[in-house]
Amino acid sequence: MEGFGWFTNEVFKRIATQHPEHEFIFIFDRPYDPAFIFAPNVTAVKVGPKARHPWLFYFWYELSIPRMLRKYKADLFISPDGYLSLKATIPQIGVMHDLNFEHYPNDLKPHITRYYKKYFPLFAKKASQLITVSEFSKSDIVKQYGIKPEKITVAHNGVDDAFKKVNDSLIQNFKTKFNLNNQFFLAVGSIHGRKNIVRLLEAFEMLKTKTSTEVQLVLVGSKYNWTDRMKSTLENMKHKSDVVFTGHLSKEELIEAYSAATALVFPSYFEGFGIPLIEAMKCECPIICANTTSFPEVAGNAAIYFDPFNIQDIAQKMQELLQNSELRNELIQKGIQRSNLFDWDKTAEIVWNVIENTYAQSVSE
Repeated sequence: MEGFGWFTNEVFKRIATQHPEHEFIFIFDRPYDPAFIFAPNVTAVKVGPKARHPWLFYFWYELSIPRMLRKYKADLFISPDGYLSLKATIPQIGVMHDLNFEHYPNDLKPHITRYYKKYFPLFAKKASQLITVSEFSKSDIVKQYGIKPEKITVAHNGVDDAFKKVNDSLIQNFKTKFNLNNQFFLAVGSIHGRKNIVRLLEAFEMLKTKTSTEVQLVLVGSKYNWTDRMKSTLENMKHKSDVVFTGHLSKEELIEAYSAATALVFPSYFEGFGIPLIEAMKCECPIICANTTSFPEVAGNAAIYFDPFNIQDIAQKMQELLQNSELRNELIQKGIQRSNLFDWDKTAEIVWNVIENTYAQSVSE
């Protein structure tokens, strides 16, 4: 899962199990894994159509969702990915992680961007309350949509307790499995336009040409959004054999990847949060990341930063960390301390308070 999925899983698992006095209706648009039905007070409902196109988005939220809310006599609707129903009459809470499409509309397919730009301002106004994952995103929603700040609550993402540095044996097993050298930079996340993969590849090529080291670049994530430009950039690299794609990794393998890596490189130019940053901190993996959007808020002093649009700057920061073991150790220690600020229990508590307050206000009106 990526950011939206982890937020939904971790927050609603806690909310459902900690509040057995309430009934929760989880609405899915396709067959679901029973593992997501966290407690006896959760009822799962599958209702079509499968919402993977703007026309189907509209149908699902404006017809299917209101019908289900009426059927189950729901008191409140909360959407963990920001989509709301403009026709539903009960209180609604939208979790808007970021507004990337407002700033970089070309990163998405045109019909998706058109839908988002048309409807998300309406969702923001329709919502009784909004939740987002960083102060950066809160300010962006206020600025883009004219929403009052008091209508938006920040609930930072957390990190799974399983993320911690593994032993040398597991590290070596991971390197052997993927045929890795002793040193490699790690990039984690969906391979998508805004993840800045092209500039990362170009910066890695520059680093290899300049230093002649055996360091590799390991990319973790699905190639679902692999573009022609990414493909041609890779094919034209002199050192393309040092670029390793693992595809999707299990949680255990991902923990091993962080533990083994020389550093996490996170070049994305727009994020509402960036969960890999705190996963890396927990696994004692130093961080090099972009200096934009939410990153300084999340990583603080536990990272060194680069301009994500400057290939030379990215390459220089990679070289600096590769050659400076003292800096690596300093970032590791700062990361261990900073990661303690982010906890799914805290996130779930904040979300639950918003739910309770929103419902109480609706009853009193």
